[in-house]
Amino acid sequence: MNTSDLIRPQHLTRRAAIYVRQSTQQQVVSNQESLRLQYALKHRACELGWPESSIDIIDKDLGRSGATTDGRAGFQELVAQAALGQLGILIAYDATRLARNCSHWYQLLDLCGRADCLIADRDGVYDPSSVNGRLLLGLKGQISELELHTIRARLTAGVLSKAKRGELALSLPTGLARSGSGEVVKHPNREVQDRLTLIF
Repeated sequence: MNTSDLIRPQHLTRRAAIYVRQSTQQQVVSNQESLRLQYALKHRACELGWPESSIDIIDKDLGRSGATTDGRAGFQELVAQAALGQLGILIAYDATRLARNCSHWYQLLDLCGRADCLIADRDGVYDPSSVNGRLLLGLKGQISELELHTIRARLTAGVLSKAKRGELALSLPTGLARSGSGEVVKHPNREVQDRLTLIF
């Protein structure tokens, strides 16, 4: 998709912001393809009509969950720029990368709608001030929040199942180790044992 009828001259006079986020540090390290695809959105912004000099990449939230806005400096920066009317479009690989919590999601939609800031992802360009744009973005936000709850429920069910079988291995305090059979024993290093004896 190279152009959109929603993009008007007043949008192109403002900046385009590319939002890059991955939920955990492990994803940042192990899922480089996702990062590559997200950074490549700069080309998408150019195709939509923004010059490279007017495109900002905001990637301060790498390793941060979208379930909350706490500690997400990049998200806060986006909100501030949109509120000040500096953004013509906000682009994410998937719009739901912006927020996984409907209360934050709808606040962002309201803000962008009032500031005439478009939202785009790999599926399309949306106008959050229009009924259709808000409907589509609202559905994406609700699906994203449901997905987050589903993932958490699956993880919790797995932990509980392991605990019921007696196979849940939690992190051990310093000085203890797990033997090959899974039994908790003192750390085999004699120096570690001596230090702990000295302390206690």
